[in-house]
Amino acid sequence: MIRKLFVLLLAVANCSLIYAQTIKTDVLVIGRTPSGIAAAIQSARSKVKTVLAGSNENTTAGILSVHAGSDLPSGIWSEFCTKVHEFYKEKPSFDTDDNGSLKFEGTTEALILEKIADTVKNLNIYSNSLFTSIKKDGDRWEVRLKQNEKSMVIKARVLVDATENGEVATRLNTKAANGITNINYQTKAYRTSIASAANLSFIPLRDIVAKGADNIFVTEKIIPGEKNIQFLPMQLELGQGAGAAAAYCAFFKTTTKNLKVRIIQGEILDFKGGLLPFTDIPQHDRDWRAVQQVAATGMLKGVSPGGAVPQFLFRPDSVVVTSEVKPILTEIYTRAFLWFNREKPGDKFTVGNMLSLISDYTLTEPQVLKSTIQKAWKSQYKFKLDFDPGRPITRREFAVLANRFLNPFARTVDLEGRLVN
Repeated sequence: MIRKLFVLLLAVANCSLIYAQTIKTDVLVIGRTPSGIAAAIQSARSKVKTVLAGSNENTTAGILSVHAGSDLPSGIWSEFCTKVHEFYKEKPSFDTDDNGSLKFEGTTEALILEKIADTVKNLNIYSNSLFTSIKKDGDRWEVRLKQNEKSMVIKARVLVDATENGEVATRLNTKAANGITNINYQTKAYRTSIASAANLSFIPLRDIVAKGADNIFVTEKIIPGEKNIQFLPMQLELGQGAGAAAAYCAFFKTTTKNLKVRIIQGEILDFKGGLLPFTDIPQHDRDWRAVQQVAATGMLKGVSPGGAVPQFLFRPDSVVVTSEVKPILTEIYTRAFLWFNREKPGDKFTVGNMLSLISDYTLTEPQVLKSTIQKAWKSQYKFKLDFDPGRPITRREFAVLANRFLNPFARTVDLEGRLVN
C-alpha cells in the first residue's frame, strides 16, 4: 500500500514538473501577429535568446493584395516580398513586378512568415500557446503560458506585447501610444524613427515603450483602427524595430529607461530596415544608408509633393540650400557657427563649401583633402557629375560626404529627438 502511494506521488510530481516547465530567455514575444513574428526574428538575429509564443493569428482567407509599400521594401518586409515572388514564380496570375501590387493567398502569408522564423538561430517558437498570467520576478518578467493543456513558465528580461489588443500591457495596467505619427518637422521625434510606411508616416521609438513598467514594448496595439492587409508592411517594419529595441535591452542588460536611439537605429539599418520612407532612394541604392542616416538628423529633409499616390522624396539630384543645412550643422557642431561666420556661403551650398567645412571639422589640410576627395569622386563615391568646387553640391553628394566625414548620425539624441551632450 505504502509502495503504491509512493509511486503515485512520484508520478504526480513528475507530471507537475512537466506541466510547470520553466524556461529562461532574454526576450519573450507574446502574439504571433505579423509584428510579433518580425520582432522575434529581429531579436534573435540580434544575437539574444528569443521565445515567440501565442496562437497563429494570420488566418485571413482568399487572395490578398498589398498596394501601399510594395514598391518600397526594406528589412523583413523586403524579405517577405522576395519570398512571395519566389513562391509564385510559376503562377502567372500571381506574377508581380517590382512596381505592382503584391498578391498572395492568406495561407501563404502565414506560411512564409513561419518559414522565415524557422530558419533563425536563437529563436524558439511555442505554437498554440495561451498567455495566462504575468508578474515581476527580480530583473525578469515571469510569464505563465498554457500549451496543449500543459503549463509553462517563461522568465524573460524583456517582453514584446504583440497581441492584437495589447493584452499583456492591459493586464499590467500600463499605457502605450495609440497612433502612428505623420512625417513632419514640427517636432524632432522623426530623429528617433524605428519604422516607416509608404503612407508617409513613421514610428518613434518612444511610442512602442510601455509606460509604467520597465522592459515592455508594444506593437500591434499602437496601430490605430481596424487593421487590414494594407498594414502588413508597417506591421513587419514595426515588429523589426521593436525586436531591435528589445534585443538592445537584453544584450546590454539595461532597461527601457536607458534606451540609446542611435544604437538601436544602427542595428535596424544593419539588417536593412528603413527609418524614413524615401520613395526615390530605394534600399538597393548604393547611398541608401548614408541618406537614411543623414536624413534622420534632419540635416536634409524629405518633402511630400502631394498627389493621388503618397510620396516622400529625398530629391537626390537637387542642390543643397544653405538655409536648410545651417541650423542643424550649427546645432550639432559647435565650431560650425564660427565656420559660417567666416566663410559666409551663398544661398546654394557648393562643393567647395563642403570641402572647407570638412577640412575645418576634421583638421585636415585643405589641399590634401581636396586631392583625396577628387580622386575618390567617381571611383569610390560613384558620383555622376564632375568634381567642381565652384558648383552647387547635390543632396546626394552632400549626404554621402557628410555621412563619411562629419558623421552627424553619431550624435546622441534622447527619445524626443533632442541632442544629448
